[in-house]
Amino acid sequence: MLLTAPDCFSSSPPFFSSFHNKSTLFSKRLNFKSPSKIRIFRRCKACLITSPDAFEVGRLIGSYGFMNITSYSGFQSGMDVEYSSEDMGRLRVQDVGEGSVKIRLYEGRIAQGPLRRTPVIFKVYPGQRASGIEADMMAANELNAHAFLQSSSKDICQNLQILLGGFETKTGEQWLAFRNNGKYSAADYAKVMSEKMSNRAREEKSWNRFELEQTIKRRRYFVLKLLHGAMNGLAYMHDHDRLHQSLGPASIVLNTIMERDASYLVPRLRDLAFSVDIRYAYLEEGPGTLSESLWRRASVAGAFTPMEKRAFGIADDIYEAGLLFAYLAFVPFCEAGIMDSLSLQRLLESTFQLDLEATREYCLADDRLMEAVNFLDLGDGAGWELLQAMLNPDFRKRPIARAVLSHRFMSGAVL
Repeated sequence: MLLTAPDCFSSSPPFFSSFHNKSTLFSKRLNFKSPSKIRIFRRCKACLITSPDAFEVGRLIGSYGFMNITSYSGFQSGMDVEYSSEDMGRLRVQDVGEGSVKIRLYEGRIAQGPLRRTPVIFKVYPGQRASGIEADMMAANELNAHAFLQSSSKDICQNLQILLGGFETKTGEQWLAFRNNGKYSAADYAKVMSEKMSNRAREEKSWNRFELEQTIKRRRYFVLKLLHGAMNGLAYMHDHDRLHQSLGPASIVLNTIMERDASYLVPRLRDLAFSVDIRYAYLEEGPGTLSESLWRRASVAGAFTPMEKRAFGIADDIYEAGLLFAYLAFVPFCEAGIMDSLSLQRLLESTFQLDLEATREYCLADDRLMEAVNFLDLGDGAGWELLQAMLNPDFRKRPIARAVLSHRFMSGAVL
């Protein structure tokens, strides 16, 4: 599947894969396509490891799916469809359905060469027989996006997940190997912190007031550093002509979720399967299958020329980043079950039509949301100010990622 320099590895020891099957652990050799059948993506510039013998695969650590956009109307009142908060972290105002592509994640490591023993996370796309051509397209798009971003500058941004290589099995599965810089996502962090808020509420009488204040200060600092890292990764992508298009709490991997270790926190963007190339030459070619919905929405918004479409795409990523900002401003500061991404999104988009001042007045009346309001109130309402700018209904008025990073709230000047 990948193309790499011939001298990356000098030896090829046997490759074995370990899988969990209920309580039984067993090993078996995978059946790979011959080199003549391995597809080469010509746009890949980075030197990536492509030999399956170079990897050892460990235990299955999880799986997840994608959502398909089926229409472009707003959320309808009285919806009884339930989605997990992790899935809904990626959605905007579209109606959605479950996609056919199911991703599996495995632990592993590099078995040979200069990166020997480097831990990796395998992201496995099913083959065409299981999920049709869509899975192959997503895998190829993610591979090309990472290869382009990792080779377009001498200094790769630390806030992007690093692709080390990959291979294709004989059954058509695409295995992408990423450096293992953490198993937790921003969604995991928010869930853990909201559960701690619930525990604190149950034991409120036993909490020392000073200890509570310190906990909230640490949380604010952690969330701001998380958001700053995510926005820095997004700014790097935009500077290098790439949109993310799948930004949400589940698409940010963290090396720690311990708030006391915030000084060591490095958030990294992942999940570039829907990334879009916004170089003008590509914009003039016409939409690809994975970006078709983006450019359809651009047309509805009045963006037709390549320059307008590029501006719309960047603003669309900023809108998603604004929803991420809102999620991290509320969920970690509220008790479990009080606020989730779907409820928050409905509140912002449907109930208050992206009027953040009205949203704040509503939240002030609910004591359960007080810590979130206090967080956004820092710096004389700097958080609300930034959030309103990122969620501006007019895409032309949204700030670019670099402007978001320099805002006084995001820079931490309000702490």
